[in-house]
Amino acid sequence: MKTAITKPTVLIVDDTPLNISLLIAALKDDYILRVATRGAQAINICLSMPVDIILLDVMMPEMDGFETCRRLKKNPKTSSIPVIFVTARGEIEDESLGFACGAVDYITKPIRAAIVRARVKTHLALHDQNHALTCLVLERTDELDKSRLEILLRLGRAGEYRDNETGLHVVRVCHYSRIIAMALGLPEHEAELIYNTAALHDTGKIGIPDSILLKPGKLDDEEWKIMKTHCAIGHEIIGANQNSLLKSAATIALTHHERWDGSGYPKGLKGSEIPLCGRIVSVVDMFDALTSERPYKRAWSVGDAVAEVERCSGGHFDPQIVDAFVLKVPELTAVHHQFVDVVCTD
Repeated sequence: MKTAITKPTVLIVDDTPLNISLLIAALKDDYILRVATRGAQAINICLSMPVDIILLDVMMPEMDGFETCRRLKKNPKTSSIPVIFVTARGEIEDESLGFACGAVDYITKPIRAAIVRARVKTHLALHDQNHALTCLVLERTDELDKSRLEILLRLGRAGEYRDNETGLHVVRVCHYSRIIAMALGLPEHEAELIYNTAALHDTGKIGIPDSILLKPGKLDDEEWKIMKTHCAIGHEIIGANQNSLLKSAATIALTHHERWDGSGYPKGLKGSEIPLCGRIVSVVDMFDALTSERPYKRAWSVGDAVAEVERCSGGHFDPQIVDAFVLKVPELTAVHHQFVDVVCTD
């Protein structure tokens, strides 16, 4: 069964009936035609239905063609529609102004049917090619972004494998961070950015000696001093970069152990001096550490861990983030159960 091919839609915008009739006669066999006699009417039609190309007169009452074209190009919903001026104004200055407004072509009257058909066909074909190319670029960009994100996650898990059998701590912290970010009302793209970069929060552990990182007991003062350097090490590994992913990852690595009351490390930042992404990861990192079993400790229950997070509100943690955390405990618990560590005891 063949699928019917929909003809392209051409919007004719002209206030002179004779010109409209001539254009309709030239195009009616190959296109779906719509007609407007005013610029504002043309804009409304483009906003209310699909239009593939516009044939636009310049000299019209109320709003001339140049201004109509400018408004179409300013609106994201209509900016990509090709506009061809069809007008009696044939001066070079007029043509230049038409192209400056965003038109793709300029046809002078009197109208010749063959010329109109050829120009419309050409610019529709060019528009289709450009659209296909844009889609291809977006597809390739999406593939590249996914590859970059996968590399970030793998690098984050590489650091965790040194003191965590499965590296699922990284996965849980990423999910927890997005849940809290959304609960705080952050735009989805910002929540997604934190989700994708929280994976590198403990990358600096790569630079911590095994004798300290894997020690089954309490660290002494000198060992603890070395352990705390993992924040600066992680920041240095990721490096200074204006790329949004790497910039966010570096910030989280450096600041996820800062505390709301200023007693954290490495810089002793206080309150809103601590970047929001660092404040979020600080809360969920502790929650996950408490609810995870380690060779040197048993896992806390979710209820006990939540109570501890609440106890630290206003001290270790931003109270606003703790409030969002408490509201989302059911979602956090679901993630906790979905990504369970398997701890080897032999």
